[in-house]
Amino acid sequence: MHFELKRLPASSLQAAVAKAAHYRDLNQPEEAESICRDVLAVDPSHQVALQILGLAVTDRFTTGRVGLLEAAVEVFEQLADAYQRTYHLGVAWERAAKAHFERQEIHSAAAAFERAFIFFEKAEALRPDLPDPLLRWNRCVRILSTNATLREAMRAPRKTEVAFGD
Repeated sequence: MHFELKRLPASSLQAAVAKAAHYRDLNQPEEAESICRDVLAVDPSHQVALQILGLAVTDRFTTGRVGLLEAAVEVFEQLADAYQRTYHLGVAWERAAKAHFERQEIHSAAAAFERAFIFFEKAEALRPDLPDPLLRWNRCVRILSTNATLREAMRAPRKTEVAFGD
């Protein structure tokens, strides 16, 4: 037997995106990702599908699977709005930092937190009326302030690239 992907009708894209968001809320990122890819096959620049797809990819960072950060960055770089692109890139780096931290990959976590701070600061400058980058910045600061090992790693010289596994 041979099976092929079926193409969504353009009229169902909005319902499909809502379904993808629902699966993300249910902590089923692979389902959300699949739906977003179906939407993007019809409309490659669908901004909400790109956001949900990128976030669904970041939901899987804790698995430690190689290439997920790069995949999320690639998706978020397709966002047309400079604020949305910058903010979501910060989210990707923040979530990568947290995943590294959970696996005790302290040096990679420190480098990823630094990247997140850069993006959140840029996003805040682009849209100072929106609280999201500031709230995420503060969460990162709170994580750093409660972990001496991580604070020490932030001060220590290290490689600038981030890789899963220290």
